[in-house]
Amino acid sequence: MSDKRQRQKEQRAAKRDAEKKAEARSELWRRLGTAGIFGVVVVGFLAFTGVFAGDSTTLPAGYEGFREQTTACEADQPPPEQIISFDGPVKQADITPNAKVTATLTTSCGDVVIELDPVGYPETANSFVFLAREGYYDGQVFHRVVSGFVAQGGDPEANGTGGPGYVIADEFPDDDFVYEEGVVAMANRGSRSTGSQFFIVIGDDGQFLTSSFNVLGAVVSGQETLDRIAAVPTGAAVGSSEQSLPLETVYIESVTVDVSAP
Repeated sequence: MSDKRQRQKEQRAAKRDAEKKAEARSELWRRLGTAGIFGVVVVGFLAFTGVFAGDSTTLPAGYEGFREQTTACEADQPPPEQIISFDGPVKQADITPNAKVTATLTTSCGDVVIELDPVGYPETANSFVFLAREGYYDGQVFHRVVSGFVAQGGDPEANGTGGPGYVIADEFPDDDFVYEEGVVAMANRGSRSTGSQFFIVIGDDGQFLTSSFNVLGAVVSGQETLDRIAAVPTGAAVGSSEQSLPLETVYIESVTVDVSAP
């Protein structure tokens, strides 16, 4: 084979590879859009000043559906979530650039320890810590699990549409940031829509995400737990072809924050 033909063959192969990657990116974004998974809808009546608890006897239908399922990893079902809304996060005095901040998510399948990044993403870290300390995440579920991609939670509605009653500033990473396995970031529906939902990257497909999601931090312990969550059987929600609806419920039983000197 001549050098010219060899170069042409290599160019065609490179073009096919680029097309496949483009198709993969398009499919991921289609899934994100049609499932509404990275959604945070802020309902007007939740903007009242102060903190108030909802009627604990009336839980969202999506969440009730998860309560009716078997709890994942043969765990006991925790007490149900309490619906709480806020007009904004309260500044946490100890969440400073010099602090080492970790959050332990106790789930039905074990613990996941996340080291937060208050230096690069101060508003994001402060809001997450505020919500955790208020017990906002207790009893919530991972409403979406996509093998090789993400596990997502932090939504009291348990369907991808809920939030804490407020949004925080966009703190997007640099354009060359890669959402590699273990990265924890906040879900959104575009600029100025970040609330309480977060996702943990559990596979290589996270690399196709653009740098348009506030980064919370990275997992430093609990890979076995993430493997168990990723292995939970899933199905498709009504109106979606994505096999991401957990058929066994993975609860966030609690989130414990630890702050120490670096």
